[in-house]
Amino acid sequence: MPQGSEYKAVCRGLRDITVAKPLVLPIPVGPKPVAGYLERLQQRECFQRYVQPRILVMGLCGSLTPQLAVGSVALYQDCVYECSAGGRVTQVCDQELTNSLHHKLKATHTVAPATSFKLDVNLVTGLTSDRLIWSAAEKGKLGKAYSASVVDMEGFAALKALSPFQIAVAMVRVVSDDCHHNLPNLTPALSPDGSVRSLPLAFRLIRQPHAAAQLIRGALQGLQVLQQVTTCLFQEETLS
Repeated sequence: MPQGSEYKAVCRGLRDITVAKPLVLPIPVGPKPVAGYLERLQQRECFQRYVQPRILVMGLCGSLTPQLAVGSVALYQDCVYECSAGGRVTQVCDQELTNSLHHKLKATHTVAPATSFKLDVNLVTGLTSDRLIWSAAEKGKLGKAYSASVVDMEGFAALKALSPFQIAVAMVRVVSDDCHHNLPNLTPALSPDGSVRSLPLAFRLIRQPHAAAQLIRGALQGLQVLQQVTTCLFQEETLS
């Protein structure tokens, strides 16, 4: 999952897991950095040690449709790529692994003897962009143009990089910003290597306080659900 808060939320979700825990790897932000990172892992034969390698890409995403609110869980069926030069290509997630995840996530979950809940799980087509989509108006246009429900910056690149190696890949993301509100334009805060630059990030948030507050509220809610999703998926060995 993307480095930073998303990575930490998943690690918190695994904290009290008593069965064998999965290997958790933080990935950079953006299609090109992700592709380069996964290529380096392949060169080091990091996945070849597993007989039947399975990878679950997790993190936050933005909603492109009114049907998915902040906190909704997006389980990808496939992922399309929207690049600045135009054009559309598609990568499909592993159906068997996706079905297993769907069955698990749709169940009623218990986090304490007296506390049960159900997650808002949605099978979706995800859109991966090579730029930050911060405008609510553009989100609506992209959702209709690509028949996609959510947008991220890593999903397609991960599928494309891993598909030649017979690795089963699935994706679960949590919506952290809806399609009704603008976000701060944080593009200058993203480095070419996929890291986030702190000073430009802080400057952009200060310049757009209302949008920043919306972003922070959504991110906190999304991270909380992401942590819950992680615990629900790995609290027992059901992803077989």
